[in-house]
Amino acid sequence: MNLTENLNWRYATKAMTGAIVPQEKVNAIINATLLCPTSSGLQPFEIILISNKELKNKVLPIAMNQVVITQSSHLMVFAAWDSYTIARINHHFEYLNKERNMPNSTTDDFRKVNIEMFTKLTKEQQFAHTAKQSYIGLGFALIAAATEQIDSTPMEGFNPEELDTLLELNKKGLKSTAILALGYRDVDKDWLVKLKKVRKQLSEFVTEMK
Repeated sequence: MNLTENLNWRYATKAMTGAIVPQEKVNAIINATLLCPTSSGLQPFEIILISNKELKNKVLPIAMNQVVITQSSHLMVFAAWDSYTIARINHHFEYLNKERNMPNSTTDDFRKVNIEMFTKLTKEQQFAHTAKQSYIGLGFALIAAATEQIDSTPMEGFNPEELDTLLELNKKGLKSTAILALGYRDVDKDWLVKLKKVRKQLSEFVTEMK
């Protein structure tokens, strides 16, 4: 199938079979997420990949008892930086320069611009920005899952503070933003699987300015 066919095939799966997604397909989804664009390339979020059944059972009540939590093969928890720090920004540019075999001073001007731009924001504004970046990653993961013919369900319906505590995200300076369940649709139990996928007409969705 081509990209459009894959995206028409995917939907927010409401019931999964529990079958395990092959590791190579999980890796493909993770790698696609890794390659998503972010502001200044800082990649201010991480993925917590959960396949442990006991841990998924603990996530279930935190996520409004959505059954795909425990029926999934894997959960991708998107966790954004709680703030932009000078140390985090410096680490990014030092790693960038090392990987490109360039002097560390090469990116000094751009580094200073980022430090000045982000550190003048409030902590709330900084997290709002990193959270938006994590959603770019979520979008890439959804497309990659569809391309791999893996069902997925993106979720915001959970208590982030409780999930952060369970996963000890505060120790890494992270806050959860979204969950993506990966697995295989249960065609006998999913009420949504046979319903037509409905989206706006393009004429309502796109305004062309020629």
